[in-house]
Amino acid sequence: MARSILDHGPSTAAELARRLELTPAAVRRHLDALVGEGVVEPREKRVYGSRGRGRPAKVFALTDGGRDAFDQDYDRLAADALRWIARTAGGGERGEAAVADFARARVAEQAEQYRRALERVPPEERTRALAEALSKDGYAATARSAPASAGGSSWGEQLCQHHCPVAHTAEQFPQLCEAETEVFSRLLGTHVQRLATIAHGDGVCTTFVPSAHPLPPPGRPRGGSGPPDRAADETTSTTSRTSKATTAPANHTAGRNPA
Repeated sequence: MARSILDHGPSTAAELARRLELTPAAVRRHLDALVGEGVVEPREKRVYGSRGRGRPAKVFALTDGGRDAFDQDYDRLAADALRWIARTAGGGERGEAAVADFARARVAEQAEQYRRALERVPPEERTRALAEALSKDGYAATARSAPASAGGSSWGEQLCQHHCPVAHTAEQFPQLCEAETEVFSRLLGTHVQRLATIAHGDGVCTTFVPSAHPLPPPGRPRGGSGPPDRAADETTSTTSRTSKATTAPANHTAGRNPA
């Protein structure tokens, strides 16, 4: 039914019933469900010219969320735009630098919003606060305590992002991951280490945040009241293969595993 509205534009229930060969009652049930899910919304039908007596017919149109359920070309559009930036800047190192500048500018506004959230909590709570702020932006982030190396006495936290809205574009342009890593470092006031990224094919974007605490804090993982983060557990072992934390990995390694 949503596809029919997409193909034909805002439609009345009677028009949908006729096109789909359904009964009016069946159409109303489907429309009620789609309205409840936020896929379509009722509107007054536009009338051009003089309008007759009576109430105007009600039509059902797709919402923005309903349109997003269908095929979109945003990833290719973003990649094309970044390639144009690189080419216009002269290609090569200049082009890469131009893309990096764009990536930093892109995260600057987000960084300011996150900064305000982090300023309201003590330093030891900032990784958790950053995870909560990222989750509000759709990154499904968590924070939990983790060792800096397997069996080591030095502990920190793993900031895990279980979703990345720009993962497909970041596969081609790791500057997006690098700019994000730089922002995390500035916001948290310490060097951070990117262990894994969805753009590189990992299940979770994982960033290690070192802590001054020699032992892990007791209790459950930060960032939620549920069970420990299984994805973060899987990436904990990655810390044993890396020895130096970085704020912006050289040669575009932010989108790659450091192994």
